[in-house]
Amino acid sequence: MGLAIINTILFALDIYVFIVIGAVIFSWLYAFNVVNTSNRFVGLLGEFFYKATEPLLRPIRRVLPDLGGIDISPIVLFIGIYFLRQVIVNVFAPAVL
Repeated sequence: MGLAIINTILFALDIYVFIVIGAVIFSWLYAFNVVNTSNRFVGLLGEFFYKATEPLLRPIRRVLPDLGGIDISPIVLFIGIYFLRQVIVNVFAPAVL
């Protein structure tokens, strides 16, 4: 049962990585005015990405220095998620087995 919980947590982390990638791509499309911002679906999608990623990206942005127009907080978040995955796989999974 413990291994099922660990696999579920790892799967949730994988899904969150895809959500962050989607948010990054959406922000680029929004910044370059590729998407129609008055479209209701686009607005809902942007709101979802914002609400799903901002709670983890905001503290990272506060700590990082200002790099002008470049936002590297998603990269730092990816590194943190990768570290968390490695801790789960290498520390907790062997303890469950």
